[in-house]
Amino acid sequence: MGARCSKFSICWFQSHLKATVLESSDLDNGGKGEKQTWPSFTEFSLEQMKAATNGFSSDNIVSEHGEKAPNVVYKGKLLKNDHWVAVKRFNKFAWPDPRQFLEEARAVGSLRSERLANLIGCCCEGEERLLVAEFMPHETLAKHLFHWENQPMKWAMRLRVALYLVQALEYCSSKGRALYHDLNAYRILFDNDGNPRLSCFGLMKNSRDGKSYSTNLAFTPPEYLRTGRVTAESVVYSFGTLLLDLMSGKHIPPSHALDLICGKNFLMLMDSALEGHFSNDDGEELVRLASRCLQYEARERPNAKSLVVSLMSLQKEAEVPSYVLMGIPQGTTSPKQPLSLTPFGEACLRFDLTAIHEILEKMGYKDDEGIANELSFQMWTSQMQDTLNSKKHGDSAFRAKDFTSAINHYTQFIDGGTMVSPTVYARRCLSYLMNDKPQEALGDAVQAQAVSPEWPTAFYLQAACLFSLGMESDAQENLKDGTNLEAKKSKN
Repeated sequence: MGARCSKFSICWFQSHLKATVLESSDLDNGGKGEKQTWPSFTEFSLEQMKAATNGFSSDNIVSEHGEKAPNVVYKGKLLKNDHWVAVKRFNKFAWPDPRQFLEEARAVGSLRSERLANLIGCCCEGEERLLVAEFMPHETLAKHLFHWENQPMKWAMRLRVALYLVQALEYCSSKGRALYHDLNAYRILFDNDGNPRLSCFGLMKNSRDGKSYSTNLAFTPPEYLRTGRVTAESVVYSFGTLLLDLMSGKHIPPSHALDLICGKNFLMLMDSALEGHFSNDDGEELVRLASRCLQYEARERPNAKSLVVSLMSLQKEAEVPSYVLMGIPQGTTSPKQPLSLTPFGEACLRFDLTAIHEILEKMGYKDDEGIANELSFQMWTSQMQDTLNSKKHGDSAFRAKDFTSAINHYTQFIDGGTMVSPTVYARRCLSYLMNDKPQEALGDAVQAQAVSPEWPTAFYLQAACLFSLGMESDAQENLKDGTNLEAKKSKN
């Protein structure tokens, strides 16, 4: 008999909830265990670029860079596949040698990482020099840090931005592209899922002499002021200025920040919107990392690899998707029709644990009948009697809303191994939720489905657990699955 399979299998439960952050070695061609399909690098014609950007219409401009000779970025749509792209149009003096431009573009275009807004093409016709990258719809780090409207960026998200950014830098370095030009908060963009990505445009030199800092001199690496050249250590210095941005929510000159750090006034650096949302230990560690990155002597700064290790250990709420932390809608799909939910589905959507408890109590064990009948012919033993007594005690505690005792008794029943009951898993699931243990609860909801693959209750409870974990998109999918199964069941 075929069994319906949920994405929340036991393997998923054991691995997925540990963290959504990935090791840097997993970033090439997507994440762990999956093969990301990246678009191949393409050399577009000027006509294709004009068509994509409505003739380089000013309405399509999403950013400008520089005053005397701006390099403009347009939002565009490729006609051949309807993909949105970001098209950077350089000033004609930036790349006088077309061969150098194509060599650079092809080299950067060979990189593929989920930490980058990847370069997918270019155009080099006449005096036109254009770069084509994946379009990121949710603005820049500067917007979310310095000019937020609805909510300040959460501490967990700031730590994630720092990690993803340094993972991007380490990935580029491992591919021979350690230099990043003019790294700042405008270079970090947010994708459909709210994940931060590093713009690929900064990997291209924007002039033939390699001079590429346009920011205020107060934020420029000391060695760049002396030599006019970007080095790998210069990039780490710029990363340090971004750590200051993330901590303070402001663009603080490094010299001022270091004065506060040396005076042990690091709390004065911290964004007032974060008060009460981070530990002093975490704040001090981030300040320590920033001060190491901002060392005057380039050789005393850490490399990207060591920064990844340090920032991995600081991550918070790793199981919560970025779009939830950011408070932004996920994806660009059209609005979905609202589900017609049963009372159980409604209770799970509202995360109304009292209502869920009442419904499970009323349901009793009627959905276990097929399994229980099969087991009723087994030989009665003292072990089986003990198992049944554990279930009986668990039911009494569940009815009395003594959920800690219910967990203990139901665990004895499950560990006995002589009988299998999806309802017991469902009841222990709710008991875990009542004790604020959503990950353990999700494990039981998944087990209930494994025992009874067509049982709507298992899917509804998974949805409640996922709502508790902040995984709203997955929770909605499980609500939909439960509703569909219930509708199918009512027709039979």
